[in-house]
Amino acid sequence: MASSHAHHATGWAAGVIGAALVQQAGAGGPFHLYALLAFVAGVAGATAPDWLEVAWWSRSRRLWVTHRTVTHWGIGWLVLLVVSWHAAHHPLGAAAFGFACGGLMHLLADWPNPLGVPWIAGRHSLNWWNSGRCDLLIVGASWGAAWVVGAHVWLHRAYALPWPAHWRLG
Repeated sequence: MASSHAHHATGWAAGVIGAALVQQAGAGGPFHLYALLAFVAGVAGATAPDWLEVAWWSRSRRLWVTHRTVTHWGIGWLVLLVVSWHAAHHPLGAAAFGFACGGLMHLLADWPNPLGVPWIAGRHSLNWWNSGRCDLLIVGASWGAAWVVGAHVWLHRAYALPWPAHWRLG
């Protein structure tokens, strides 16, 4: 598991990626509002797998599910990403897309830990390092991805990266 600080830092990167992809798809909305919604939801989504486990409705604030089970399930986050991508021209769709980008970024940050994440049926771990180690590497990789995606969209394909035409919504 990455540290809380790492999840927050990668969340900002996930927000940039979500906003850039919504904008690239031509779904930025009036005054780029939908892209902004995707950004804010991406920041929130990066910590969501952890705070969705807390029973906020009870006084004890205990976990209502075991850590790294349902809220960390990779298939669920991927389904949300795909479904929301097709609805990104709507404000809730753009926000859900950003939220899914953040949730997936959280799972990617937790994956190197020996505890792993449940991608399909059981947990899988890259088993690279223990919790809280190499956070700088995780944050750097996420911001590297954000730079590549953001530069491709907002710097007008400055790096001439191949971008499949079927990824466009319009």
